[in-house]
Amino acid sequence: MKVAVVGSGYVGLVAGAGFASSGNHVVCVDNDARKIDRLREGIIPIYEPGLDRLVVDNVKEGRIAFSTDTAAAVKASQVVFIAVGTPPEEDGSADLSYVLAVARDIANSMEDYKVVVLKSTVPVGTNEKVTAAMKALTKLPFDVVNNPEFLKEGAAIEDFMKPDRVVIGTRSERARDIMKELYEPFVRQGNPIVFMDEKSAEMTKYAANAMLATRITFMNEVASLCDLVGADVDMVRRGIGSDPRIGKSFLFPGVGFGGSCFPKDVMALSKTSKDFGYTMQILEAVHLVNEAQKHLLAKKIVARFGEDLRGLHFGMWGLAFKPNTDDMREAPSRVIIKDLLARGATITAYDPAATQTAKEVLGDSIVYVDKAWKAADKADALLIVTEWGEFRNPDFELLSTLLRRKIIFDGRNLYEPARIKALGFELFTIGRGTIRPE
Repeated sequence: MKVAVVGSGYVGLVAGAGFASSGNHVVCVDNDARKIDRLREGIIPIYEPGLDRLVVDNVKEGRIAFSTDTAAAVKASQVVFIAVGTPPEEDGSADLSYVLAVARDIANSMEDYKVVVLKSTVPVGTNEKVTAAMKALTKLPFDVVNNPEFLKEGAAIEDFMKPDRVVIGTRSERARDIMKELYEPFVRQGNPIVFMDEKSAEMTKYAANAMLATRITFMNEVASLCDLVGADVDMVRRGIGSDPRIGKSFLFPGVGFGGSCFPKDVMALSKTSKDFGYTMQILEAVHLVNEAQKHLLAKKIVARFGEDLRGLHFGMWGLAFKPNTDDMREAPSRVIIKDLLARGATITAYDPAATQTAKEVLGDSIVYVDKAWKAADKADALLIVTEWGEFRNPDFELLSTLLRRKIIFDGRNLYEPARIKALGFELFTIGRGTIRPE
């Protein structure tokens, strides 16, 4: 099948490479000529494990190409995916201007029937808006389908190639058959292709992310209470996660969630509810609690050292909002850094993948290093902000010689308190209490 993907960012590039890997001929389109040139050279603009190899292999086999020519890609393709950004407006609503602009480009370029697939995360009713925008420009037949993505940054290739479900919103039998043919190679193990109406598919994406964000936020609230009453949130997590009605996923407390999806989608769904005269109070609370959670580590530091942090230097492990990505969007590290700098502290940070992205966001306000141990050198305390695998079992003997004071603020609960206590460190956790050496 011939497929066009308009928008060669995170979602579009993963989808394009994934479809090409199953034998389709794919053209990934973007209006950023420099990005397209780099992709043609095999340079991937984002950090996602396995994506570079997948793209390069499919380029060699002639199954994927990159272009700035939307019209040519549309004319040559049977299915056209829209995978452009929907950034949040000031009121929390999703900006659909890029989506609608691409829809108009498709309408002006098409010469026969097309299946137009909304892969971008869009609020309920967007399919109708796209359909209306296209009908105003063409009399040719087309169907607009909603096909939300459920990719986890850091595991996107696995998620795309072996999805636990594929959601397709359409009431057109013709579009349904085409989409089924396109996705069947990815669900050979029996995971479902779930067909539904367009509005339900649009809602499914937001509801899924809002539910996961709510679980994280709930555990962050439980962790705060555990600190007050003397309980261990890790024991609580294990206890409730063993209940099959609850499950084990997304129950790890920390310094708040970030990224391009959860914060934006929680706000967008909340805004949609208000547009219809209803307030989703749970989502209002999720947003407020998560914003407060991002300040928690700095508050623990202030409680330990005092409000005035001038003369104090902190080492930070992790800048990206989660491991296996370089994404700094809504990353808790940004808030923590801002809070500490405002009190006069200095910071040296290390992240295995996000240094360049962080520099674009934070500039030279902090020092960046290329090794974890360098960030800890001569620091008054070490801050764990992102749970990269290499931080889970560091050389504590080396750390004890590098740090000015043997203090760790573990924002991801990576370390077992009893072990850290035995090693002579002072440990501040999220919901597991404060551990001080005897």
